[in-house]
Amino acid sequence: MKISGKTAIVTGGASGLGEATAVRFYNAGANVVIVDLQEELGQALAAKLGDRAIFVKGNITSVEDVQAFIKAAVDKFGAVHILANIAGIAKPGKVLGKEGPLDINAFKVVIEVNLIGTFNVLSQVAAVMANNEGEDGEKGVIINVSSMAAYDGQIGQASYSASKGGVTAMTLPIAKELARNGIRV
Repeated sequence: MKISGKTAIVTGGASGLGEATAVRFYNAGANVVIVDLQEELGQALAAKLGDRAIFVKGNITSVEDVQAFIKAAVDKFGAVHILANIAGIAKPGKVLGKEGPLDINAFKVVIEVNLIGTFNVLSQVAAVMANNEGEDGEKGVIINVSSMAAYDGQIGQASYSASKGGVTAMTLPIAKELARNGIRV
């Protein structure tokens, strides 16, 4: 898929790898929808990039927020062609720390954001992409960002490693499933 003239949603797009990806897409000619919880950074990046970029504050674990930023993308640019699923968090904590076992809620929140949030966004974006008129049958591209931690996690990063392992594990079956819809994952 040629990037120029296409619309890309970048989750976690206000800083770090997400910001670099948003800038790269914009410089390649794409319309860019920056999604993040960091409103000040996201607004500043959209303003810096120019008229083909917008910022939408959104929590990837919220179905309503995801629907809202997809709607904003379609309303502004007409379609969504590319998703860069980058948003994620890391909350280090040892299974057996100085204060006892790792709080299960600390573990759950990382899984909720990194794994379930990633799935939430890709499933809803795929539903919109499936309606695109595809060039040579290609209607959309979804990029899931994982980590080497999926294979070689560090001490204190069990939740992060588990979440990224889940992203890695789900990507291939999702790619096989969405291929019939013209969506490359």
